[in-house]
Amino acid sequence: MDAIKETHFNFPSQSAYYKGKVRDVYTIADKYLAMVVTDRISAFDVVLPEPIPFKGQVLNQIAAKFLTATADIVPNWVLSVPDPSVTIGRICEPFKVEMVIRGYLAGHAAREYALGKREVCGVSLPEGLKENDILPEPIITPTTKASVGHDEDISRGDILAKGIVSEADYVQLENYTRQLFTRGTEIAAGQGLILVDTKYEFGKVGDTIYLIDEIHTPDSSRYFYSDGYAERQENDEPQKQLSKEFVRKWLIDNGFQGKDGQTVPEMTREIVLSISERYIELYQQITGEAFVKPGDEDVLQRVERNIITALAEL
Repeated sequence: MDAIKETHFNFPSQSAYYKGKVRDVYTIADKYLAMVVTDRISAFDVVLPEPIPFKGQVLNQIAAKFLTATADIVPNWVLSVPDPSVTIGRICEPFKVEMVIRGYLAGHAAREYALGKREVCGVSLPEGLKENDILPEPIITPTTKASVGHDEDISRGDILAKGIVSEADYVQLENYTRQLFTRGTEIAAGQGLILVDTKYEFGKVGDTIYLIDEIHTPDSSRYFYSDGYAERQENDEPQKQLSKEFVRKWLIDNGFQGKDGQTVPEMTREIVLSISERYIELYQQITGEAFVKPGDEDVLQRVERNIITALAEL
């Protein structure tokens, strides 16, 4: 199947190229970014060897939908979405923190809690919680934004003490984060989902803060199905999740957690296609829309043509 593993384009006025874990980003005239959301997939901060067909399109189109749906809360970086796997937007100076917000005790926070910790990123957690319980109120647990290696938990106090973000800006980031999470929760509820936790990234142009990167995708967020949530909690059963946690679970079950000396398990065609199907399922459940696969045109030729056309219109 045609999947975007990597790109090596050369666009008019291109001034830089950056290959991230899952995105190829082209800087145009030092003013714009053309972001190709590839089909690479990462877990435990490791890029897995096989791309997942349609994964990039799923993430790009979900992000585009939610960025549009939250533009009344905070302006965002997007100028156009000229291709299912491409977003073009303004260059922002990114804040060096990711704003993680959690409504439930799940994932990393649950693992920390199970170790006996009752504070995450300087935020206290009550006794008596079990994994996947709803929290008394959503909590913000920021992480550092690492250019290389692992992001690390950091507290609000440390962010301000180290001058990573000014207090005035950080207060605004917290306000935006809570408003975005409320909006995302409302939209998810309409699709029979619970938005469990998610992360937001922000940047600045002049004095204006912009929402950047993707939001509310299964790579940046965790969802539970609403139906049966209470019963599963009552019976101490795992929650039915809508996130890429299933990829992490498959890796863990096959002896890989990104630690030194561990080897990524073989990604057979069957595994790759099953992951692709799950991503398409995620798209349809989150958006409530049918997923439309592109035609048979060579995917790299299509992406290049659509970017060139869009850039000419800027």
